[in-house]
Order: sequence, then structure tokens, then C-alpha cells
Amino acid sequence: MKKISGCRNQSQKSPASWFPGIAGGQAGKATDSAGGARFSFPSNPGPLEPLDPSAFWRKALADGPVSASAPCRLDMGGTLDIRTFFYPLQHLNPCTLNIALELRTAVTLEPHTAGRVRVSSHGVGHADFAAGQAPYSHPLGLMFAVADRFRASGVHIRIHSASPPRSALGGSSVAAVALAAALSAVGRRGRSAATMRPRSIALLAHAVEEGVAGVPCGYQDQLAAAYGGVHAWYWEALPRAAIFRRRVVVAARRHAELNRHLLAAYGGIPHVSADVNGRWVRQFVAGRTRAAWKEIVGLTHRFVEALAQADYGAAAECMRRETALRRRLTPDVLDEAGRELAAAAVRCGCGARFTGAGGGGCVWAIGESDAVARLVPLWREIIDGRPGARLLNAAVARAGLRVERSGSPAGHFSLGIS
Repeated sequence: MKKISGCRNQSQKSPASWFPGIAGGQAGKATDSAGGARFSFPSNPGPLEPLDPSAFWRKALADGPVSASAPCRLDMGGTLDIRTFFYPLQHLNPCTLNIALELRTAVTLEPHTAGRVRVSSHGVGHADFAAGQAPYSHPLGLMFAVADRFRASGVHIRIHSASPPRSALGGSSVAAVALAAALSAVGRRGRSAATMRPRSIALLAHAVEEGVAGVPCGYQDQLAAAYGGVHAWYWEALPRAAIFRRRVVVAARRHAELNRHLLAAYGGIPHVSADVNGRWVRQFVAGRTRAAWKEIVGLTHRFVEALAQADYGAAAECMRRETALRRRLTPDVLDEAGRELAAAAVRCGCGARFTGAGGGGCVWAIGESDAVARLVPLWREIIDGRPGARLLNAAVARAGLRVERSGSPAGHFSLGIS
């Protein structure tokens, strides 16, 4: 019988070729118009049913668990990273400043029952569903959505975060970034880990989250998690151009100095970002708050320049003005604990603001080092006796994504992306 070229049985293909973006295989290349991130796709995918995903993942994890971690963040100029805002305000060159923290979220992949995916999250709970069948509306739905993107099956996903649940530090987005990196690393066994680009992982995690969240999602959480450090992200509004330009605002050699000027606390009340962000979006679209958001853009620019020049007094003043403006837009952006913490910061000559979209969660402060030192006991007094409330580690995280695998032939490998 004459052999017909190009008609190889699908079941003979390498399992890795069925997992876009995580493995080699004979693949065509596609460029993500949002940011130049390149993903691999099978050149002739055909039906996926012949492959047993559980067999792939069982073999992929046979050498031992794979773990990834990424940092949470503090921010200034949040919400401007949502397309609803940065497209119309493009003429003002909108940006968001964030500071990655050594409050890391770690994700570990282990073998599990064939055909099922289990997610266990410290402080949130656990869930176990047939692969591809989890409801994305579940509290852990984002993790299952990322797992489905990689056709994970027979995998137990363990999540542990050093930050409090729903603390407005970007925790769920950070977990999605770490999970995407871990799943990607599994499919890259035998390939150079250096090819796992932070940009690609961040944009992939954002795309999945925005696809299942049902609300507008910004980019800053994923980018801080992937890159670490202290950055300003300038948002682009050209569909075929990069979504962002990245600027290192504080070099790694200055991180120890910056640590003395920062303070962060969790007030004990979880936040719901969709509530506050949703109101900001509706107000902006209705045309009622355009002038205020233009002012927020300007204050964020001045804050970035003050931080770059180590002018912490000027940075504090910008933050005080920005927080006051946001509170006029949405009075409940600070909860009771947040209002007390912010007022104490102002009395000490610091600036203070909520993290993320506010409405509960964390507050952070910046100022001259002596002012921050005076603020510490005042914040301790405010949060004392509030269930779950505490001061947080506000040390800057130099590294973004880290991926590790134990039990490999070499014993251990580690990937740090910064």
C-alpha cells in the first residue's frame, strides 16, 4: 500500500504537541497582538480525543512535584490598567506603579486521580472536579480555568499564599500566574527553562482571568507577579502594539533603602474588587468622573517621578491627594480600619492608600523613614483586637516568577525571572 505523507495518525503524535504554549512538538507560531508573546500551536491539530491527558500529566509529574511562586504587590494608579480607562485617556500617557512584595503565593503540582483535578488553597478551601468540568463561578474557578487551558488532568494543585485571602494584594491573579508557570514548566521538561518568558505567562494568565471573571480586569497584578521589583507600566492603546511599556523605577540596589520608607497592614475585612471597580467603570463610561481620572493620571506620574528620585516626602503628598480624590469618587473605598490607618499616616506626615480596588483588604503607607517609624506603633494600636488584622512584610521582592522541580535527575532545578 502506498504510504501517504502528511496523514500520520493523531494518536502517534507526541503528547506534548497537544498542549499549546507548554511544549515543543511540530508547531506553528502565533504572535499575541497584545504584547508580542509567542505561543506554540500544533500545525495540524485535528481532534484532541485520542490523547489521554491524565497519562501525559502522570508521566510529566513522575519525577516529582513542580512548584512555582510569585509575589503580591502594592500599587498606585490602579484601575488605569483597565482598557476602559487607558484607551480614552491615552493622550495622557496613563501608567500604574506597583511594588512587588516578598509576600509570595506558591503553587505545587502533584499527581492525582486520573481524569480529575483537585485544587487545595490555604485559607480558601478545596474542590475536586472531573477534568474540564469545574464551574468557573466557583471561588477557585480561576484556578480550574487555568488548568483547563493546559488540559490538566490527574493533577492536584496546592496553593499557599503568605498574604491574607482577599486582601487586595492581587492574590488570585498571582496564583493564576504561578499556576500557569508551573503547568508550562511541566511541559518544558528537557527544554531550556529560560524560554518561559514572564511576559507570555502574565498575558496568558490575564486573558484567562478576564475571560471567566465577567468584570473588567487590569494587567498590573499579573505583571508585578511575573517581573517582581518596582515598575511603572505605561499602557498602550494600539491594538497591534504592545499592551505596555515597562520602566524600572527603583533599581534592585535601592530596594533595601525603599523598605525603610514603606509600611503595609491588613485591616481584617476582605475586599470585593468587582464592586468598587464596577462602580468606577460605570461612572467613567457615563462621563461623570472624567476630570477626576485625568487628575489621577497626573498624580500617578508625579508619584513615579518622586519615587525614582527617592523624594519620599513628595511621593507621600501625591499619595495623600490621590487617596482624597478616590474617596470623593467612592467614599467606601476605605473601610473603617482603612480610614483610621490612613488618618494616622497623615498625622505622621506619610501618605496612605488602599491596595487594589479597595473596599476592604490592605492599606499601605510611604514617607520619610522617621515618619514611617513613628507610624508603626500607631498602626499596631489601630489593628490590635481586630480579627485577622496585622502588619505585613512590606519588603520589596526583587524576583518575579520562580519555578522549581524536585526529584529531577539533577536533583533540583530553579528558574528565577526578574
